[in-house]
Amino acid sequence: MDKIAKVISLITLGLVVFPCLLYFLGAIELDAVKWAALAGTIGWFISTPLWMSRKLPVDANQVEI
Repeated sequence: MDKIAKVISLITLGLVVFPCLLYFLGAIELDAVKWAALAGTIGWFISTPLWMSRKLPVDANQVEI
């Protein structure tokens, strides 16, 4: 699951970066950049926490002394 989430995260990050570069070069229009960046941002915020999450520390009520 982690590998799939990492790949999706990388692809969606590319959806944010590459259209901006293409717009800078004059290859695509601004509306296409906006839609690609929006889709990439939403996909990145959904996929990245799946593989980047950390283990939560143990609560004090779960520890027996």
